[in-house]
Amino acid sequence: MQNVFYIIVGLILLVAGGNWLLKSAVALSLRLHISRIIIGMTVVSFATSAPELIVSVNAALNGFPDLALGNVVGSNIANLGLVLAIIIIIGSIDVRKSFYVTDWPVMMVSSLLFFVFIYFDGELQRYEGGIMFLILFLFLVYLLRYQKPAVVEGVPTNVLPLPLYKAVLLLGIGGGALWGGSEILVKGAVGLATFYGVSDRIIGITVVSVGTSIPELAASIIAIIQKEKAISVGNLIGSNIFNLLAVLGITAMIKPIQVVDPRLLENDIFWMLGISFLILPLVFLPKGLRLGWRDGTILVGIYTVFIYFTVT
Repeated sequence: MQNVFYIIVGLILLVAGGNWLLKSAVALSLRLHISRIIIGMTVVSFATSAPELIVSVNAALNGFPDLALGNVVGSNIANLGLVLAIIIIIGSIDVRKSFYVTDWPVMMVSSLLFFVFIYFDGELQRYEGGIMFLILFLFLVYLLRYQKPAVVEGVPTNVLPLPLYKAVLLLGIGGGALWGGSEILVKGAVGLATFYGVSDRIIGITVVSVGTSIPELAASIIAIIQKEKAISVGNLIGSNIFNLLAVLGITAMIKPIQVVDPRLLENDIFWMLGISFLILPLVFLPKGLRLGWRDGTILVGIYTVFIYFTVT
């Protein structure tokens, strides 16, 4: 009963935090004259990736490397197969050239780099984590200086001209609520999973990854309802990049991560690569440069199959 209570409280904090984070992101975008998708791919993505970072670092330091790896791999799969799917089922999204010229390629390169670093020796070394973090830094510099919007941005609705200090304050409060809500939710979810004797890998790849993806879901659904599609898409693509380059990069720099359960390399990592690649053809088919409810249905179906084969 206590674990169920944790889950409910966590969900409430995540929804509230997502709303505050969205308001601060839009306000920062207007105040600093920065494209909202860039705000989504940087500020919002970093805040919504904070739970993955905290969970993965704690798991690695406490001797649960499969939980750290499964959390990130599963979260990236859930961000696309579950969160993005729900968003585009709610409403279609039109994308622009920079999505497939910059954003998607960086996500794929990050995924492939992680694969190369860990697949052949089963360990993510400190220097490899440093390389990943350096690539993230260079990508952020590029975003802030050169990136153009990757999706068609809507006109802000119900946006108050917040002073800069209030926008930053809301950002901190929203990020804190997302972090706290995720911690409480994961505590309850892991408590339930552990009670039924589930392995670290399965807990990480399913329960914890979905739990730590709920900030992305909360922030993105609130964004899409308020017609801020640029923030919702940027949040998800940016979050996947942050999860790989920042979360695993920082975690590996603190303590090298070694694979314990071989199914992470034999099964899970290929699902992550596959669903990441699939986003590109879905953008072009059947209608060019658009993601709609049919694409969302396909992604949910793939995610369901993934969960089935993971837990059986």
